[in-house]
Amino acid sequence: MTKQVDTQFDIDAFLKNLTERPGVYMMKDAEDQIIYVGKAKNLKRRVSSYFKKRHDAIKTEAMVAQIASIEVTVTDTESEALILENTLIKRHKPRYNILFRDDKSYPYIFVSTGKKFPSLSYHRGAKRRVGRYFGPFPNASAVHQTLHAIQKIFPVRQCAESVFNHRSRPCLQYQIKRCSGPCVDGLVTKEEYDEDVANTIAFLEGKSFEVIENLGHKMQSASDAFEFEAAAVYRDKISALRAIQSQHLINQPGSKDTDVVAMAEEANQVCVSIMMYRGGNLWGSQNYFPKTGGQEVDADEVVTAFISQHYSDLPVPQLLLVSEALEDKTALESWLSQRRQEAKASGKVKIRQANSQTEKGLMKLAMTNATSGLKQQLTQKASQAERVKALQEVLALPVPPNHMECFDISHTQGNQTVASCVVFSEGVPNSSAYRKFNIEGIQPGDDYAAMHQALTRRYSRVKKEGLPVADLIVIDGGKGQLNKAIEVFKALEMDNVPLVSVAKGEGRKAGLEILYTPFNDEGIDLEPDDIALHLINYIRDEAHRFAITSHRSRRQKAQTHSRLEDIPGVGAKTRHKLLTHFGGLGEVKNAAVAELQKVPGISQKMAQTIYDFFHGEI
Repeated sequence: MTKQVDTQFDIDAFLKNLTERPGVYMMKDAEDQIIYVGKAKNLKRRVSSYFKKRHDAIKTEAMVAQIASIEVTVTDTESEALILENTLIKRHKPRYNILFRDDKSYPYIFVSTGKKFPSLSYHRGAKRRVGRYFGPFPNASAVHQTLHAIQKIFPVRQCAESVFNHRSRPCLQYQIKRCSGPCVDGLVTKEEYDEDVANTIAFLEGKSFEVIENLGHKMQSASDAFEFEAAAVYRDKISALRAIQSQHLINQPGSKDTDVVAMAEEANQVCVSIMMYRGGNLWGSQNYFPKTGGQEVDADEVVTAFISQHYSDLPVPQLLLVSEALEDKTALESWLSQRRQEAKASGKVKIRQANSQTEKGLMKLAMTNATSGLKQQLTQKASQAERVKALQEVLALPVPPNHMECFDISHTQGNQTVASCVVFSEGVPNSSAYRKFNIEGIQPGDDYAAMHQALTRRYSRVKKEGLPVADLIVIDGGKGQLNKAIEVFKALEMDNVPLVSVAKGEGRKAGLEILYTPFNDEGIDLEPDDIALHLINYIRDEAHRFAITSHRSRRQKAQTHSRLEDIPGVGAKTRHKLLTHFGGLGEVKNAAVAELQKVPGISQKMAQTIYDFFHGEI
């Protein structure tokens, strides 16, 4: 790794010794913060291009003006540089890079082929179960639509294993002919069920034409044998499959798995739309709105950034149709082909713009999605900005409250009290910044003490770690809760933080809320249709939802917690033996030491420990 650090960056000296090999460069500002990460086939040529006298892009000119040092990592190939670049961008999130938000995970359809009667189910997360995974799908809606369509054609069960294993009679899905009822003996044979599973898998693999042809042969055979009811069933399945096929622009056998990537730009805002086709079937679409810093961007750079970030941990199709001509097309194809090889998928990856009539139709649809998504996003952002501005005026705040935090308390009769903290950025929820606080050591039901503890814990840490302070803190409650908040911030010497509390109106009806601030204890009574009140209610309702969800989770955990878990030295196997032997926790509590010793593996010492625990000795 090569590094150049200087108060006045000497680019000539740096470039003089810079290699012409492939690699990654990291540009840093005077505070040693990474502001941009890039890759190059020729490091010397690429880095030197930033320091020419004039730049067409304002963004590039602004970035170059801040460069105080550059770090370079040399790689053997351009593909390796691409991988390293993507890793560094995701890790450091430089402000001048185009950043696409990572979803936690993408959904799949799971077929439990390891079971005697396999099931279909929605899956998200690690792939630990034995079976086949089909995906990823762009979103959960695409998975549910596909499952719903399959269920109408091939009645493969979609119930959980715990439900299936304990059925003694068929459920409603069997009655409406969306499951063949393998949970009950005699309703469907293993051979018939396996045929439906095989057809389902073939359909998910994109082999719907083969499935239709196979069903056609069976329909003809049934008809020739005068089994007209069976022939009618096959006919209906063929009709349903053809209806699905007619919805797609790609409808020829042997179509390559294809992703169509289109980009739309307006007012320095960008939308990238991806439409995913597998085996000729559209699996769904998704719009992405990358962070561009509000600066003008290059279309080639945006699409290249999307491809390198999107496919870094997802399966790669054989064909990518893109709306822009890409300068790094060859390097991207090489890297994506390598990713397919690692996943044991055959065929090299091709990236190109649409050329056939069918491909142009696909691109036109993707462009329509991107343009429509961008217009909707711009309209929504304008509306959000208006609401934030209106709230600033209502509360007479010095700056727009682009960073807001709201607190709420939830409990059941004072038990398992939880405080929520939700964060809004520029008028929309920032769920990754949400926090919850399990409240301890207070009088049950004391909401004031709970709020005091939550605020103290939250902002003690904010102050200690130098984290960003909110432009506005919203408290769910009336004057009492507001006064507790004022006490906390005075004690923390942060009493300049803007505060507002939201008191429920008459009859607790929405739109009748009263707002209180430290400087207005008479209350601010806004009209029900005031957009500032809409924003306050939105953040308050989100805090309430998150508080209730967190409380229910804590309550559920408390209800499923066994007191046996609190006994020193009693592990999971011992607990299981105790409950199996005595039949329940109550019987274990009432058992004498001698009875406890009769359980296999329980020594006299352990029996005494268990007895003492339930009788107040330990």
